[in-house]
Amino acid sequence: MVVCLCFVQDDSETVAMIKELLETRIRPAVQDDGGDIEYRGFDPDTGIVKLKMQGACSGCPSSSVTLKSGIENMLMHYIPELLESKMQEARSKKDT
Repeated sequence: MVVCLCFVQDDSETVAMIKELLETRIRPAVQDDGGDIEYRGFDPDTGIVKLKMQGACSGCPSSSVTLKSGIENMLMHYIPELLESKMQEARSKKDT
């Protein structure tokens, strides 16, 4: 599955940096394990980035550890405005 992290002109510098790191450093490693990661938003007021794990990573019990120990640490290293990452759960059909 290929998902574009689509850069848009209105992205802040922080959002552009998050998307760039996800695209170039994080997604390839996640895809090597049969999964993917999707950017779902960043709140500059709280410093929280929302991400969605997909594919093999969406049902993996280790995905929360991967998010906190790997992905969050890398993003926070390069982006001081980022304070936390949260995984957005997939919605079931009855939730939509």
